[in-house]
Amino acid sequence: MPEASPARVVADADVLAADLLCGDGPARAALDHVRRHSWVRLVASDPLLDDAEAVIRGLSTAALAGDWRERVERERDPVDHPEGDHPALASAYRGGAAHLLSYDEGLRSAETGLSLQPHMQVSVRPPDAFARLFDPESLYEAVEGGAYPGPDRDPRA
Repeated sequence: MPEASPARVVADADVLAADLLCGDGPARAALDHVRRHSWVRLVASDPLLDDAEAVIRGLSTAALAGDWRERVERERDPVDHPEGDHPALASAYRGGAAHLLSYDEGLRSAETGLSLQPHMQVSVRPPDAFARLFDPESLYEAVEGGAYPGPDRDPRA
């Protein structure tokens, strides 16, 4: 498995849906950090996107869910994982993501964190914590090297 990179992020299906459907909330703030920087990547498997698309379709319309899926397909780094694996955890593991954003308290529990440690280095936190702690300047220096040039993409484009 690839070494975990702090510039690779997985958003669980609940966070992906909240980003689209809940306006300027924590999920949007967290994922805007990802979208603002071409060197920070959203990692997601097809099953993870399937789950998010189903949530979006259930809460809105099939057309909006389809449009969202089309866009996120272009923006994500795809990964494969065995059938039956937890889509977000498997995406993080297979995609070398150091961050997993989720509202699922079970994923964020200390017990889960301890059980994951021997297998992968991932920080599971809610989107508001990620948004608060995201420091693009120090992350850029660690991942890319050199002085942080600032955001290089419009998160709304």
